[in-house]
Amino acid sequence: MDIKESKFRIIVKPNSRENKIGGFDSNRKAYIISIRAKPEGNKANIEIIKFLSKLLKKRVGIASGFKSKEKIIKVV
Repeated sequence: MDIKESKFRIIVKPNSRENKIGGFDSNRKAYIISIRAKPEGNKANIEIIKFLSKLLKKRVGIASGFKSKEKIIKVV
């Protein structure tokens, strides 16, 4: 995954078989990310941060969309 922007949009698919990037939705201009964690108790958000931090080798955080499937991720 080669992301140059400091902020980018993702669409989360929780409760998946594995953590992976499923592609890019050009209509919504967002990356589709499958996450194993369930969308309850903030578990999916924590898993997203861990997964993207490891993948990008940078610190990331959720800028907006904490309770939505569409989120804006900020690279720190």
